[in-house]
Amino acid sequence: MISMLKLQLHWQILIAMILAVIAGYASGTEAGLGGVTFYSMYAFVGGLFLSALKMLIVPLITASIITGVAGVGTGKGFGRLGSKTVVYYLSTSLLAILTGLFFVNLIAPGVVNGMPAGSLMGLEADVSGIVENAQGRGAVDFLTVFERMLPTNIVRAAADGQMLGIITFSLLFAYYMVRIPEKYGSVMTNFWQAMMLIMLKITELVMKFAPIGVFALVAKVVASTGFDAVLPLASFAGTVFLALLFHSVITMPLLLTFIGRVNPIRQYQAMSPALMMAFSTSSSAATLPVTLDCVEKRAGVSNRVSSFVLPLGATVNMDGTALYECVAVIFIAQAYGIDLNMGLQFLIVTTALLTSIGVAGVPAASLVAIVVILTAAGLPAEGIGLILAVDRILDMCRTTVNVFSDSCGAVIIARTEGETDILKGTSGNEESVPA
Repeated sequence: MISMLKLQLHWQILIAMILAVIAGYASGTEAGLGGVTFYSMYAFVGGLFLSALKMLIVPLITASIITGVAGVGTGKGFGRLGSKTVVYYLSTSLLAILTGLFFVNLIAPGVVNGMPAGSLMGLEADVSGIVENAQGRGAVDFLTVFERMLPTNIVRAAADGQMLGIITFSLLFAYYMVRIPEKYGSVMTNFWQAMMLIMLKITELVMKFAPIGVFALVAKVVASTGFDAVLPLASFAGTVFLALLFHSVITMPLLLTFIGRVNPIRQYQAMSPALMMAFSTSSSAATLPVTLDCVEKRAGVSNRVSSFVLPLGATVNMDGTALYECVAVIFIAQAYGIDLNMGLQFLIVTTALLTSIGVAGVPAASLVAIVVILTAAGLPAEGIGLILAVDRILDMCRTTVNVFSDSCGAVIIARTEGETDILKGTSGNEESVPA
């Protein structure tokens, strides 16, 4: 029992999923104990886990955005180096989201044999009401989307789950927080840094119960649908993997070649220890020391650039996460049978881009962001239960892409800053591609 408690979280979740499949299939929806069905127990525990995730949304996203942007805004933050870093991170995140959008529309994992996969996956909500609500969100024009980014009452926006407004407010707050007199600004900076640390601790606490929550949610789906949900889930996982692969072996190498003017093969070689660490820990923050070491010692980037770009990237640059959020939300919408018109897809892309800035570099924090996007798109947060069975392995994959994008950013920005002694090979005696 003691050795079980020492298992890493991803192994705990994997075991929980296996047990959930067995338990859900064995119990079905009728078996119970003391007059209470196991199915209702699964629903109750899974609901508690989702409620805990929802509880984290406003304070976690607000604190992480404010602390991340405030870090850019101090000292040289919005100078030349800071501007290049921000432009790079926003651009690559947008490219990643558009890649995910392309693949999820091309493959349509939420549709099986021409029909929405929701019925196969145990969706019990009033689909007609959800479709009407979501299409109402998507039918608005672009100006209305931007209006939501400026709420008249920030407290009401938080209570109503209008996270676009919260994100905009947080960005503005952070920008000006570091531009007021230091005796006031330092107080606010310390407050939000403390808030961020507290929220990370609470997130860690909630994630300790993730195996139980995943067990309940997966068991509930299997109990009501049997193994019918396996096909759409496998299709969803395959879609995410293909999109992540495209971004990491096509998009990023093209940026390295044509903007950084370096050999992308050498970048993979230099970053291999950090990529393996990212895959095993599913945490950009935990991998940061290894990333810094690889970028400086194996890729040859100066400490001046790496010490600025990489810590910021571990907080705000989440290419893989942003891609995953977009694919996950559209997959859930497809499973509900929602017509994804241009307005709704624009809303999803915009929200995915903004929330990716505020996702902390800790395992499974993107689940919180997905709940935010589901709410913004008019979809029930319970839809996240559809993807939890495969979330952990995809978390490992998308974190690896996050870290690789951070390292590419450090190399590209260093090259634009005039550094030439970059990616000469891990031994340091090969020539880099000429600028």
